[in-house]
Amino acid sequence: MAGLKVIVGLGNPGKEYALTRHNVGWWLVDALADSWGLGRFRLDKNAAVAQGRMEPHAVRLIKPQTYMNRSGAALGPIARMNAIDITRDLLVVVDDVALEPGVIRFRATGSPGGHNGLKSVEQALATKDYPRLRIGVGAKPPAMDLADWVLSPPPNAARQAILDRFPELIDAVRLWMDEGVEAAMNRYNG
Repeated sequence: MAGLKVIVGLGNPGKEYALTRHNVGWWLVDALADSWGLGRFRLDKNAAVAQGRMEPHAVRLIKPQTYMNRSGAALGPIARMNAIDITRDLLVVVDDVALEPGVIRFRATGSPGGHNGLKSVEQALATKDYPRLRIGVGAKPPAMDLADWVLSPPPNAARQAILDRFPELIDAVRLWMDEGVEAAMNRYNG
């Protein structure tokens, strides 16, 4: 039997953030829960959690409830779990302003690249060596503040470009679960 896979979508709690660029990690985790029939998310300390099985794996989907810059607080219990190897069994899903809307990149390791959510995750895990899936939301206009950009909803065309990738991303996450981050990088990083 395969072990536990943990997929964490970064975002911000609250209706005012639900449709913002910063919440694309939550969008995908919600899509995974729906596609895989994992049911509703339930509050568990600093996170909303949905769990179940995608044979042969046990799966736990997590949406931190601590706001983006404190996302790592929801991962403290995971970092202490002996049940997972974070370099193999954890996937963090995050927005990326360096990629065009809908462009994706799997990475096995890396720097936070100025992303406060990833900085918090790295601090909580005490390593930068964990897989992440970056989903492009597009670069901010030169005159706009980065925080204002990521905390605003994308226009309909950009949102649709992101959502159109979700069926493929659901397959990509499944490939990551079954074969690892290298296989997902080879197949899905363009």
